[in-house]
Amino acid sequence: MAANVPDVEYHHRGFFGRLPSKPHDLTDRITPTVQSIVLCHMGIPRLSAARWRLDVGGLVERPIILTQDDLLGFEKKQVTSVHQCAGSPLRPDEPSQRVCNVVWGGVPLSTILAMAGVRPEAKYLWSQGADSGEFGNVECGHYVKDLPLGQADQNALLAYEMNGAPLLAEHGFPVRLVVPGYYGTNSVKWLQTLTLADTRANSPFTKRWYLDPDATGDRTLPVWRTAVQSVIVSPSPEEANLTPHNAINVWGWAWGDEGVDRVLVSTDGGRGWEEAALEPQAGHAWRRFRYEWRPSAAGLYKLASKATSMAGVVQPGEGRRNAVYSIEIVVGEQPHGDTALRQ
Repeated sequence: MAANVPDVEYHHRGFFGRLPSKPHDLTDRITPTVQSIVLCHMGIPRLSAARWRLDVGGLVERPIILTQDDLLGFEKKQVTSVHQCAGSPLRPDEPSQRVCNVVWGGVPLSTILAMAGVRPEAKYLWSQGADSGEFGNVECGHYVKDLPLGQADQNALLAYEMNGAPLLAEHGFPVRLVVPGYYGTNSVKWLQTLTLADTRANSPFTKRWYLDPDATGDRTLPVWRTAVQSVIVSPSPEEANLTPHNAINVWGWAWGDEGVDRVLVSTDGGRGWEEAALEPQAGHAWRRFRYEWRPSAAGLYKLASKATSMAGVVQPGEGRRNAVYSIEIVVGEQPHGDTALRQ
């Protein structure tokens, strides 16, 4: 990665996070920027667009340095994609519904890599942000991630816009990497350097955190691609005026890097499942699902959704970041003292 990086000023030093809206608040197809995920491991750098530079080097034929004006000179591409936090790197098995769906604007990463001329022996792309410091009681240096070439780089952007406006500092101003279909941890903010390499990067964020055990439990795999997942948006746990025998529109969002084949909805705590209607796939954006439900009686119900990917992978029930999400709602007047779930 690039050396001799100048000192960086910060809007905020140290960990900073702002969780997105709860699933039942995600009513917009495009999530407003103010409701989108913010998670900064080591702070929010204060950078100048005029002074910003991007070094592209490593296993390339033509190392290059780009300014933001250089990027603005390329044709802008817009990509609508799910942007999801992988959850806490310190507690990787905790289910996470930290998700949004936004429109990014910028330059295709493939354009820049073609300019630099990637050498045949390169297998990974390392990306480094301007942020540095300590996280989880570990001195981390700069935030560095890596991605496998030939997959992630196909749809990736060097983004300078989010939802049609310049990036906010907390979202990576002036330029960040955006990798549709991959968890947000891989979309490095405040991007400084891109390095082509034949090995994975040696960083706490690639070797210590954001790793999952494989099926055998004998080794770990990097947290790259977003796993298939779904959330119910409506009805919400706080919703009133739900009455038995009347139609209730159960709907939500489903997504995953491998695409979504179908979504099932349960209204009895997971005992039984019914297939929901699913709108067409649109790139890496999330898909709306709908299920019409007519509860047979008043009482407490537990609703859940479960998605299956195009590859046949089913959203797990528990113990994973993409575990099934469920809510409890009350239909009609619940008898006093009756806390039993309706079947």
